[in-house]
Amino acid sequence: MTHSRRLLSILAISLLSLGSFGVAVSDDDDERGEQNQRGGWVQSRADVAPVTNATYGQECSACHIAYQPGLLPAQAWAQITEPTALSNHYGDDAALPDAARSEISAYLSANAADQSGQIRAQAFAVAPDANPGNVLPRITETRYFQRKHDEIPARLVTGNPDVGSFSQCNACHRGAADGVYNEHQVKIPGYGRWDD
Repeated sequence: MTHSRRLLSILAISLLSLGSFGVAVSDDDDERGEQNQRGGWVQSRADVAPVTNATYGQECSACHIAYQPGLLPAQAWAQITEPTALSNHYGDDAALPDAARSEISAYLSANAADQSGQIRAQAFAVAPDANPGNVLPRITETRYFQRKHDEIPARLVTGNPDVGSFSQCNACHRGAADGVYNEHQVKIPGYGRWDD
């Protein structure tokens, strides 16, 4: 065997070995998700940037998970943080002092889905369809959210006392507070791992 043929053979074997190693490490989503659930060495990355504003985190998580800004476009966050909208915030009074409201509104708009470079956040960049009667935008009414949750029977969520609503992301997405919405890590209380 000539020197160049031997070198070519070694190079081909090396590339095949690296390719096999890459397939073994990357595997498929199902196994990677299962490894993460068991505490494996592969960690999920945030699908949307985690909340980094302390004022927003503190004020909004007093009543519900502080939803990541990347879950709605800037226009929707602007509607939600209007003073009149906060005084009737989905049926509750969430009025804030002007300074806190302005800070939170600026943070949400600057980090909104349509400002994000993350793929899942960009999927939320399309505003929910307009609702009559000044109804505030909801993450659960975005086309992306509805497409990703369309196969989940309502009885497992709205009929489940441990969940109650599709807006309770952290009930099933255990990494929701950190922006991790990996569908292979979903565990519905009282039901278990969800596989679509």
